[in-house]
Amino acid sequence: MKFGIVIVAVLVLGIGPLRAWEPARPAQLSPATSSPQLSRSVWDGVYTAQQARRGALRSGLCVPCHGADFEGDSAAALTGPVFTAKWNGKTIGDLFELINKDMPNDDPGSLSRQQSADYLAYILLANQFPAGKSELTIDIEMLKQIRFEASKP
Repeated sequence: MKFGIVIVAVLVLGIGPLRAWEPARPAQLSPATSSPQLSRSVWDGVYTAQQARRGALRSGLCVPCHGADFEGDSAAALTGPVFTAKWNGKTIGDLFELINKDMPNDDPGSLSRQQSADYLAYILLANQFPAGKSELTIDIEMLKQIRFEASKP
């Protein structure tokens, strides 16, 4: 009986090392697990001017840490080349999550999803990304499909 177990163990364990000699295959993702194409960017007018105005009206909450012009004070700048370089290649969803979960510094997570979207719209306007005809959504999956691109493609 032990002899049979040994043979099975040798066969099972022996096959693994043999597979190491197979040529490498590219990783394949099933359609359900592949990431969605990021077809939109901040340059496509992903917020409205009215939404940015709502964010501007409430922006006093940001000023104590980020400065009156969002150029940074006790916290990082929200405008300018350092800010856009930091977020370049990420998604609007990433920035939205940061705002929604971590801001304001003295009361993290207290902003509604709509307030976070309005602040984000104002930040986009302050960085001279164009406004569009549709408001920035509060749906995180949709926001994760919008690329942050520092310079216009």
